[in-house]
Amino acid sequence: MNKSDLKRDHYMLKGPLAKQGYDWWWHSLTAYNKETGEPRPFFIEYFVCNPDLAEDEPTLGQDPKNIEEGKKPSYCMLKVGAWGKDPKQIHNFYSMKDFECASDKLDLKVGEYSLTETHMTGYCKVTEEEAREHPEYMCDAGEMKWDLDIDKQIAFNVGYGANSFFRKLNAFEMFWHAEGIKTQYKGTIEMDGVEYEVIPEKSFGYADKNWGGDFTSPWLWISSSNLRSLITGKKLNNSAFEAGGGKPKAFGISLPRKLLIGFYYEGKMYEYNFARFWNNVHVDFGFKEGEELNEWFINCSNWNSKLELKLYCKRDEMLLFNYEAPTGKKLHTRLWNGGNGYGEIKLMKKDGTLIDHIKIENAGCEYGEYDDDRTHNVIDK
Repeated sequence: MNKSDLKRDHYMLKGPLAKQGYDWWWHSLTAYNKETGEPRPFFIEYFVCNPDLAEDEPTLGQDPKNIEEGKKPSYCMLKVGAWGKDPKQIHNFYSMKDFECASDKLDLKVGEYSLTETHMTGYCKVTEEEAREHPEYMCDAGEMKWDLDIDKQIAFNVGYGANSFFRKLNAFEMFWHAEGIKTQYKGTIEMDGVEYEVIPEKSFGYADKNWGGDFTSPWLWISSSNLRSLITGKKLNNSAFEAGGGKPKAFGISLPRKLLIGFYYEGKMYEYNFARFWNNVHVDFGFKEGEELNEWFINCSNWNSKLELKLYCKRDEMLLFNYEAPTGKKLHTRLWNGGNGYGEIKLMKKDGTLIDHIKIENAGCEYGEYDDDRTHNVIDK
């Protein structure tokens, strides 16, 4: 459903989630080296954890001292970095006492940096020594600065599953809203002394948010707005593909493996959303960790259409993303995340008639399972 809902972008950590909950705003995009013109994909995330447990300094859940004392994490983390050649993730942590956010709109401040629906600024730095001596930072060494305008153009609204009623009940362990499955960014990024320009029509950007009390396993995400018809050769400028999910929990009960999928194709939304059961939705998905390439597939259908996706991303251009849950546990030890995914989509009518065959590039892509859940190197049907 291509329906904007800015209320879902608001700060959500109230009630029980204030003591065991996370809320994050995610942005990913492609920028261009000012000297060489070479493209590079970047990500920027403002991540908030357990605000009611705030102390004067950020409380890091992987710090041995905090583990020993049974302390849950509490902080605002700026999580930023780049994929591609020599990928890296950089984390800076702030006490939640240094965090402010309006309750009626997205207007967030942490230290001197900010995020709204239309603009974001920030700076992160971790030295080689800090990264080496502080494994609890869960990150690499590096330095990154950004100042970007944000223009969210196509939304994917997952529907009633994240509406105000279910939000108040904290019905799901992990909520999701993608206000910008096609987002154009404009401005500058500087990483490790190299300047990059962000050009709106070539930024292939994406913006969403997640919040809840814990993460999901498996955890899948695929997104791209750089799409071209292999039949006509035309760029699909009013299109974006989005898939997310894994194994949701509702009211503490695990549901079978499920995804939320939206393909906004030249002005029409093709949706495969398990919550809309009346649409007769079927989804099959899998992931394979390869020696050189990681690989995803999705096959899905509803009462009037079906879609097949195959996606690949070079393993050495991806990161194993580090997050700790609000409980303090770090269960995702192989959460693959990349920004250079590529592949193909076949969009068909229910009878198999081809609507379009599409090349997909500059895709954000992610997959991870908890150690206990993982099946090694097998695409599971």
